[in-house]
Amino acid sequence: MGGSMGGMQALEWATQFPDRIASAVILATTPRPSAQAISLNAVARWAIFNDPTWKKGEYRKNPRDGLALARGIGHITFLSDESMTAKFGRRFSAKDGQFDFFGQFEVERYLNYNGYNFVDRFDTNAFLYLAKALDLYDVAWGYESLEEAFAQVKAPMQFFAFSSDWLYPPPQTEEMVRMLEKLRKPVEYHLINSAYGHDAFLLEHETFTPMVRDFLKKAGA
Repeated sequence: MGGSMGGMQALEWATQFPDRIASAVILATTPRPSAQAISLNAVARWAIFNDPTWKKGEYRKNPRDGLALARGIGHITFLSDESMTAKFGRRFSAKDGQFDFFGQFEVERYLNYNGYNFVDRFDTNAFLYLAKALDLYDVAWGYESLEEAFAQVKAPMQFFAFSSDWLYPPPQTEEMVRMLEKLRKPVEYHLINSAYGHDAFLLEHETFTPMVRDFLKKAGA
């Protein structure tokens, strides 16, 4: 269970170790990141590579500016236009400096805060490895096709996608669901209407928790 990497892990366990999985709940996940998702991670990596304190990974102290910028880029992908408009709109953080280069809209201030807050609790090289692992993931890796990969599945699977998730949009989840249905595997799918983008699986868990509970009861988990 889980979104993004957690969902990928659940997919991997269900296809690689089918006899050891009783059921699987997959949230906001893709069978393989798209070119758009990879490109966003690539720009985040450039931000780190261009920080002179990164030193090709041989740093003594966390490269603050590069990692903060990388986190800011990533944070944008977790949200949606609707949620950002509702939370920030075009509000400026202060009247003074509105026309200066370093004046900030509220959304800029928010990204800056979250970026530098992240630096204090996450290692830069760990971020790079995780981002690369996400980019490389493909549930069909080692198989001839997605169909062959999902042919291994034995456990009932429940999928959730979120309407405003543009990082891993619903059609990517639906591709997996259609394949499992074609293979006559036990699969359940729910599209949740949400304005919170990819983060909906964290912020609106109350919308799908009852469905997860019912699924696990039926699966005997």
